[in-house]
Amino acid sequence: MKVVTFGEIMLRLSPPDRRRIFFSDKFDVIYGGAESNVAASLAMHGLETYFVTKLPKNELGEAAKSHLRKFKVKDDFISDGGERIGIYFLETGSAQRSSKVIYDRKYSSISEAVPDDFNWEKIFTDANWFHFSGITPALGKNLPQITLKALKEAKKKGITISCDLNYRKKLWTAEKASEVMTKLMEYVDILIGNEEDAEKVFGIKAEGTDVDSGNINKESYIEVAEKLTDKFNFKAVAITLRESISATHNKWSAMLYENGNAYNSKTYDIDFIVDRVGGGDSFSAGLIYGFLNNFDSNYKLDFAVAASALKHSLHGDFNISTIEEIEKLAKGSGSGRVER
Repeated sequence: MKVVTFGEIMLRLSPPDRRRIFFSDKFDVIYGGAESNVAASLAMHGLETYFVTKLPKNELGEAAKSHLRKFKVKDDFISDGGERIGIYFLETGSAQRSSKVIYDRKYSSISEAVPDDFNWEKIFTDANWFHFSGITPALGKNLPQITLKALKEAKKKGITISCDLNYRKKLWTAEKASEVMTKLMEYVDILIGNEEDAEKVFGIKAEGTDVDSGNINKESYIEVAEKLTDKFNFKAVAITLRESISATHNKWSAMLYENGNAYNSKTYDIDFIVDRVGGGDSFSAGLIYGFLNNFDSNYKLDFAVAASALKHSLHGDFNISTIEEIEKLAKGSGSGRVER
């Protein structure tokens, strides 16, 4: 199975030991970004996975490629050029202190990309799946046009297309997101979002839910998924549901709406989060893996939620959990006992 993802990979800098940025004199270095996180998970799961982006032809660009290759992600279709790699600073929260992200990605190579940087006909040869997120067209300039071109080529080749809405208010307004993403949705088969994406992008709100207080009305998301399906004719809609008790204590679950039926996962009580960045991306990867392996609806949801629950225990953007670990948790073994 060949999977292609398209987006930005960034240099991540974060103070060690949950320190504050303004008190830190050193930073841990790692690489990550929504679609690259999905690619890494799927490559770790044994799929032939290609990440498509544009990176500067310098040591940082090469380091990002090297990081991808460590996780068996193929970089054959990464375009070289541009001035810089995007950077983001992550201050990891604890207890009632929220995590904070500061972006330094303006004029990054991918944001300056042009349509001729990517030969989609060649990229999609023998591909089975294409995944992107709302972050990619939000980077501006030519990215909406480039993404649309990719979607048209993927659709022409009969490739299944998934999209994680991934609304980021620091990248664009809700109005602009709605305008751009609405035009892209006609090509999407599987839509993925979190508990507030549908409201922010398409104005479809889950009643009885207050994300800021951590109160989630799970039943209302069935109606959200139904409305999304009616509006865009998706084959399936998946929504992750995060009940945030504190920065280090969340309840994590998801729902899947497929073929007119709704499925709800179990809820994981994650009472010590090591790193929540990439949690939604690992869910997307788990769901894609389930679809490609023809899991039944219940189990592909359980697999995806288990994969993303495990990601919360791992440092960095990438989920390096094994298939065996994910399956074990999905089937009910989550005690964390030492394995000897």
